[in-house]
Amino acid sequence: MAFEELLNDPVIQKYLHELVGPTGMPVAAAPPDGEVTDEELAEDLGLELNDVRRALFILYENDLASYRRVRDEDSGWLTYLWTFEYDQIPEVLESEMYRLLDALEERQQYEADNEFYLCPEESIRFEFGEAMEFTFECPSCGADLESMSNDQLVRAMDERIAQLRDELNVEPADEAQA
Repeated sequence: MAFEELLNDPVIQKYLHELVGPTGMPVAAAPPDGEVTDEELAEDLGLELNDVRRALFILYENDLASYRRVRDEDSGWLTYLWTFEYDQIPEVLESEMYRLLDALEERQQYEADNEFYLCPEESIRFEFGEAMEFTFECPSCGADLESMSNDQLVRAMDERIAQLRDELNVEPADEAQA
């Protein structure tokens, strides 16, 4: 997929924005053909050099940019020539989606397997065992703990898990084993 196609995808735009923030987005959205220096990017984009360098370093940390150093023979100064490597973004996003799916499935299981109690004053949530230890009184304020339904949360997680499975073309764990 070409740079232009990737950058027109709203999901990829949001991903890059989350990585580099609003000040770094012009850098992330302006990948040159070939190599470029941080100074050239700053000048072309009308940005502060430090903002450009920060964005480049974040892209580098996330394997979306690489650089090579060239030493000036006369001055001895090092010049960094940057290359953007956005071809890996779809795989990175897919990996993030799998990680999110695993985390949501684990949290959904926890929510479904436990009974919760809530302090109406402090809005502190306790598992049944904790509530029992405190004789169903809030240890912070002494208010009686009230049984709390998390059915709406579990349903919302179920819906999001189903969406992610559908997007990733993954069967639910219990169907895959059958």
